[in-house]
Amino acid sequence: MKMNTILFDFDGTVMDTNELIVQSFQHTYKTISGKEKKREDILNSFGEPLSITLKREVDIPVEEAIEIYRDFHYGQFENFISLFDGIESVIKELFDRGYKLGIVTSRLKRTTMMGLTKYGIDQYFKTIVAADDCTLHKPHPEPILKALEKLGSQPEKALMIGDSPFDIKSARNANVKSAVVSWSVLSKELYMNEKPNYVINKVEDILILVDNINNTQ
Repeated sequence: MKMNTILFDFDGTVMDTNELIVQSFQHTYKTISGKEKKREDILNSFGEPLSITLKREVDIPVEEAIEIYRDFHYGQFENFISLFDGIESVIKELFDRGYKLGIVTSRLKRTTMMGLTKYGIDQYFKTIVAADDCTLHKPHPEPILKALEKLGSQPEKALMIGDSPFDIKSARNANVKSAVVSWSVLSKELYMNEKPNYVINKVEDILILVDNINNTQ
């Protein structure tokens, strides 16, 4: 059965938002407690919905912490983000080949669309499932299953490409094959412990992987 659907995570996979996210968390923690946290601890929460992370990490009502985070995040968003080198041409090539493409992210729809439209790649994605589109979030399968439903796709014909354990777990829970990108800022051990089906070392290897999967079907 040929694969016809490719789902991408947004942060750390398509868009380099790493420093923006780190700085947004540090601003939040410093505002609340006067102290920043270890960078590694922040990185290890990447891919998790913001409300879950802040509810665990701060002592004030999570709604207040989210407001502090987002005020900084929105204000600095376009100053920090960039596409990973080569990802635009790979996405366009997949689109031109007729693959159904989607974004599945734990980020809100507002800033997801800001990033996609800034670089003109929103046109290639037939569906975008963000945090505010779901009741449950990665690692739950709901976001991926919702994207597949919107695309009219089947789990066995799809591939989820991401950079965190949450992406891999969500794919597995949705019975979708997973690929992790090695340009993730997370430690290799952290995401490899979840046993992704594939590892992508370079952006252009996405095309090679897709060809290999379909040539062996």
